[in-house]
Amino acid sequence: MSTKMEKLEITNNIRTLRFFAGEMTQQELAERAGVSRQTIIAVEAGKYSPSLELAFRIAEAFGVPITEVFTVERQTKPQKGEGK
Repeated sequence: MSTKMEKLEITNNIRTLRFFAGEMTQQELAERAGVSRQTIIAVEAGKYSPSLELAFRIAEAFGVPITEVFTVERQTKPQKGEGK
């Protein structure tokens, strides 16, 4: 039996949501979410995956469900030693 690991790729729509929220700045979003601007920059760029709590706070800052901010794609990858 072959075991596959699923890699989750998390993407976000933060830049688009900021645009539609009247060009909300990263600083404004950071203040609403209770984090630093650097954290928002990293999350928006996909370099940092936020905690579940932060993800909900970001969604709340925009007044939208979390699923409108973050999208998850599953990619099945073979485990080590299982072919290429």
